[in-house]
Order: sequence, then structure tokens, then C-alpha cells
Amino acid sequence: MKKTFLCLCLLSFLLPRPLDGEALSVPDASVPSAAVSVQLVDRQGRPLRSFLSERETYSKPVTLSEVSPWLVLAVVAAEDRRFYSHFGVDWRAVLRAVYQNVTRGGVVSGASTITQQLARLHTPRSKNLWGKILEAWDAVKLERQKSKEEILQEYFNSLELGNMTQGVEAAAQFYFGLPASDVSLAQAALLAGLIQSPSRLNPLKNPKGALARRGRVLQAMRSTGAITAEQYDLAMREALGLRTGERPFSAPHFARKVYEMAPQASFVYTTLDKDLQLYAEKAVQNHLAKLTDNNVTNAAVVVLDNQTGGILAYVGSADFYDERHSGQVDGVTALRQPGSSLKPFVYALALQNGLSAASILQDEDTFFEGGFRPRNYDETFHGGVSVRRALACSYNIPVVKAAEPLGAARMLNLLHDLGFVSLNKAPEFYGLGLALGGGEVTLLELANAYAALARGGTVRPVVFATEPYLIKRVERKQALPADVSYVITDILADNAARADAFGLNSPLHFTFPAAAKTGTSKDYRDNFAIGYTPRLTVAVWAGNFDASSMQKVSGISGAAPIMHDVLLYANGKYPSGPFEVPYGVRRATVCEQSGLLAGPLCLRTREEVFTEQNLPTQTCDGSHTEADGNLRIVFPVRGDVFKYDPALPASAQQLHFATAGAQAPCQWQVNQETLPFSGADVWWPLQKGKFDLTVTCGGQSAQSYFNVL
Repeated sequence: MKKTFLCLCLLSFLLPRPLDGEALSVPDASVPSAAVSVQLVDRQGRPLRSFLSERETYSKPVTLSEVSPWLVLAVVAAEDRRFYSHFGVDWRAVLRAVYQNVTRGGVVSGASTITQQLARLHTPRSKNLWGKILEAWDAVKLERQKSKEEILQEYFNSLELGNMTQGVEAAAQFYFGLPASDVSLAQAALLAGLIQSPSRLNPLKNPKGALARRGRVLQAMRSTGAITAEQYDLAMREALGLRTGERPFSAPHFARKVYEMAPQASFVYTTLDKDLQLYAEKAVQNHLAKLTDNNVTNAAVVVLDNQTGGILAYVGSADFYDERHSGQVDGVTALRQPGSSLKPFVYALALQNGLSAASILQDEDTFFEGGFRPRNYDETFHGGVSVRRALACSYNIPVVKAAEPLGAARMLNLLHDLGFVSLNKAPEFYGLGLALGGGEVTLLELANAYAALARGGTVRPVVFATEPYLIKRVERKQALPADVSYVITDILADNAARADAFGLNSPLHFTFPAAAKTGTSKDYRDNFAIGYTPRLTVAVWAGNFDASSMQKVSGISGAAPIMHDVLLYANGKYPSGPFEVPYGVRRATVCEQSGLLAGPLCLRTREEVFTEQNLPTQTCDGSHTEADGNLRIVFPVRGDVFKYDPALPASAQQLHFATAGAQAPCQWQVNQETLPFSGADVWWPLQKGKFDLTVTCGGQSAQSYFNVL
């Protein structure tokens, strides 16, 4: 052994010394940079998930300045107390080890320096004499190539310290939830003690052994003068604050997607808000628990920051570990039929081509080209309805009528501009059914398209992280005019306009400025709900990954309650004011029955919002009403919605039925039930429900219909 050591000493002096400013090139002994595992954190730096490095470890390399001085002192005292004075091999330690091993008849002591250990981590050698000689030779070369500080930094980043941790930073984070720079003296001693045998001294499985080894490290530090007797006593009594050993596994679908985008990154600040993420996950689980009897097993949620495109929450499924219901399928990016959730974009195109929010469309039984015969969700027809009411109540027949003059190709072009790349078939494949969601899109595409409405028609890429390499350099695109986007938003935020279909207190209603829309696919296989404010967009899908049908669960009862809860919570964290009114938007009073500017003969009027392009120029002349002398119901007007107030006495809540052109006596019928009234103007006790109203006077009949909530 002495001869071996003397040979190494001689070899160290025979090695060529580099010239000033020239690095010595020793390719076979250079130590590579430590393996890196991708670590994801949320926008506030809170851990989300770590992915294994190529060495199947969790690792985060740090500089020596980011390592606690206590840890440096502890490792040097425990592993190589003459580290700063030897040239790679500690001859005194070698002699001591030879003596102890010979006198005790076996290997009871080693003499590997920190430099030798680093060389062995890079190039494992046989444990025989020749392997030790080669290891020592590698260590000598390393000492000639690198400074002590560089060797120590490499060493700290290369150590495997149990539980799949590599490097002191990963170990400190795992065992104590602290960066390596912040570990205390006692914690540093425990980490230094793990170097000897990470598996045998695992503090999570063998705390007694780990603590005993920590004590020996502290004693070594005391004996070398690294710490005082008082510091030793305090460290021996210190509670270590060991964690349970669990690693963060938040937002698994989102984390997997970010990792696929940046596998070579070491640390990624994502756009995710961990608090919002956890709330969205809980909202999904809580609501699905109420729908177990309706065969609804899964849901997905995505929340976008409208201004940046950043993803604030991303729930791919109800339970990532649920194999029975395919929990690892990502519902945010899975292809699903969007149903009525595409209608706002069809109407947006129609507003650019002659229609306005006040335009009247006939909701009646209609055959379209190819025998296409859509039906409304409520299985009824509603006569002449405004674009506002047709969109707000999500009637099917009017939107197809609006789409017919546009054609499938123009609708498809707009949807492509809005980012629906999943709609990749020819226009003929979709036909007019595209207006009713006849295609497959992703929840993320839907969310970003609605975010474009909130941004005034501007489409921008979705952003997963704040690091530049994760932001696609795509130019912003103005897919829709700002004034058109505002009109669509104004309709989707109109709670009164949708009351006939959804009621006044549906999950689509908010006490702050917000727009919302639902969508349900054929046979109840998928339903969607999207809500947005100027600042946020929340999109939700509910259904089953095996494509089985839900039991009569629509968007308003399946996805909408989740959307409502998440948007309510998100708006509390990221509040915003009203939607900004863009240039060119006009307001005018119109006749509800004709859609023209209100005139003296209009029975019902309302204020409507228009783009400058589609503001009516004609005033209603009453031609939409029956001619004088003909019987007509002037109140309630078709489609009126009333509210029954349970706080008031029933006797105080009556509805006035009024006619024009009537010749009494008259016979009144509500839902085909004859009423005991014979006057031309009567009062009817208010009650909840949907009602068809008919009056017959002097051989003439007139009809109306209304809804009481």
C-alpha cells in the first residue's frame, strides 16, 4: 500500500502543469454536470411536481455559494477533514486505513477522499487493489484540473442521499422542505451522515440509526474545531423537522404537458395558481358526487388569464389515479362534441353579415338542405324570436337559420381563426350541423376562443409557463371585430334574456359582470359550460371518457354548477370591472316584435346594443301587428317572462290578460284549460310554469305564450 501511495505521489508531480490561463485537458477524468430533474412550481414558486432525471433521481444542481456553510463543514469533517490540504489522495488516511485493516484482519476503514469519491461517482472502479490505484489516479488528475471549490460543488451535486434524491439541494428539499442554503447545523450533520450509507441510514425508515450517525458527524466537527462544545450540545438537542417524505404531485395532467414541452429545463415557473387549482379539483369532486345516479363519472376544468393567455388552473379528470374511469385521460385536450357552445361564434359571423341582436328569426319547424331538421332542447317552437333571445336561450332552429346564408365554409374559416385546429375536416363534412356543434374540439380550444371574446376578438396563444421557451411566438390575431365581440358578450351576460330557458337563478347568473354559455352534445354524451369576465375564462366539460351517455344531464345541470363555483372563487382572487365598451357600439330603443327602432305603435320596447354597421335605420310602423279590427292579445306579448314572488300573498300576484279588436264575450284558455272569465281584459292568478294562452272572441282567435318563474 505504501508503494502504491508513493507511486501516486510521483505520478502527481509528473503530470504536466497548465500554463497561466490555460486549462489542463483531461477528458477521461472530467466529471460531467450533475443530472437534472425537471421541477415545476406555480406562479408563486410553490412546488407542483418534480420529474426524474436521466439517472432516475430527483436533482437540482446548485452552486457552492447556495450550500449552507454548516453543510460544507459537516461533510468535510465527516468525509475528508484534510480535503483542503491534500492533492487528491490523503496519505495519512491511507496509512491509517492500511494499519487498521491489517491489524483487524479485514476492511474496517476506508481512506477515500472527497475527490476520490467524486471520481468514483463518475467512473466506478473495481474494489480490488488495481481499481483503487486507478481511482486514486483519477482523483489526482481531478485535483490538477479543478479547484477545491469546483470539486466540492460537483461533489455536492452528485451525491445520492437516499429516496431517489441526488445532490444536497434535492435532499434538503425532500427531508426538510428547505433549500440547501437554509439547513441548520443539526440538519447539515444528518445529511452529511447519509453519505456513508443512504439506504441503511434512511431517516424515514431508520431514524435511530440516522440520528446516531448525525451524532458522530457532530462529534467529528467538534473534534476538528469546526463547532464549539455549546454548538454541539444545542445541535444534539435540536428537533430536525423531518417531513413525511411525500413529494408534490399537483395538477398531474398539466405537469405532464409542461414536461413534454420543456424536458431539458431544470426549474420552470408555470402560470398555474395552486390555490385555484386545488379549489377547481375539489369543485369537480364535490359536484360529481351529486351526479353518481346520472352516470356522470368525470369532468375537466381549465381557467385562463385573458390578458396573458396563462393557464391558472388545469383539471384533466376527477381523479388521476382512477383506473376504472380512465383518470389519466386528459379531458382538457380530449376531443369532444361542443354542442351549443359554438353558437356565439356563428352569431358573431352573422352580425358581420346583416343581422343584429334585435333581428327577428322564426323559430318554427324547418327542413334545411339535405333533410336536416333540427329540434330545440325543450321540444317546442317559439315563433319569432330576436337574435338576443335565440342565443341567450340557446334555441337550435334560429341559429341554423342564421347559419344557412353564411355556409359551412365561412363558419369553419372563422372557427379556424379562433384556434379550433381540431376541426380539420372539409366544410362538406360538417354542413350546417356545425352551427350546433357538429364536430369535435377540445376544452382548451373552447376556453381560448371565449377568452378571445373577452379580449375584444383577439386570439393569442395559450401560455403554460412564464419562461420564454414555453411561450409560442405566435402573433396575436384579430379574429372578430371588437364591437361584434362586445355585442355577443352583452347577450351572454343578459340574465333576463335567458330566463325563459334557464330561469333567473341558474348557474349562469353572477352578481358581477360575467358572460356564460352552455353546450350539450347529442345523446347527452358531453356537456360544457364556459363563463368569462374581462380578466378570466373558466371552461368546464362533464361526461364520461368511455363516451357513454349521461342520464338527461345537460350543460346547465352538469358542467355549469362547476363553472359557477370556480368562476366565483377565481373572481374573488382576480376581480375585474365591467366589460370595456369598444368604439362603434351604439345603443337604441327597439320594438321587440319587429327589431326596428321603436315607434308609437310598438306594444313592447327595449334597449338594444348594436354595432355601428347594423344599427337599424327604419322605425317600426306597426305592420308586424294584426290589422285594426282583428283580434290580438296585446298582453302578455309572446315570450314574456314573469317572476312569482313567494314572499307576497298569492292573492296579490295576478297577471293582466289584455286584447285589442275583441268583441266580447270572450273565452280564455291557458294550456287548453278554459278559464271562468268572459271579458276582453281579465286578471289571472299567477302561478309557476310555461303557458300557452288562447282567446276566442266573436269567432276570431289569437294566441300568445309566456313563462312564470
